[in-house]
Amino acid sequence: EVQLVESGGGLVQTGGSLRLSCAASGFTFDDYAFGWFRQTPGKERERVSCVSNTDGSTYYADSVKGRFTISSDSAKNRVYLQMNSLKPDDTADYYCTAQRGSFGCSGFVVFEPDYWGQGTQVTVSS
Repeated sequence: EVQLVESGGGLVQTGGSLRLSCAASGFTFDDYAFGWFRQTPGKERERVSCVSNTDGSTYYADSVKGRFTISSDSAKNRVYLQMNSLKPDDTADYYCTAQRGSFGCSGFVVFEPDYWGQGTQVTVSS
């Protein structure tokens, strides 16, 4: 059974940090690019970040560049999103995704993911 399970969300003050974790199982971890989307009611879904296990590429939305860092641990089948200098605009539900293919994170910004996690909520208070 394919699973992506997120953890690490919560409530934090402006300027604080959180680390989201995504545990993957049920498929070959190294064959996929992993990404994070976020969604807030009334706003468009946003592609936040990606890391590809196939070509090592990464992607960051302009809104998070310099503040968020994505990483992948093949030994643990986990992907992490370190979020620093958080702002109220970062408040959203964050979803881990996995996308197979040779396009790496170039594919992440274009194609729909193959798998989605259930999401974890991040709230940044002002």
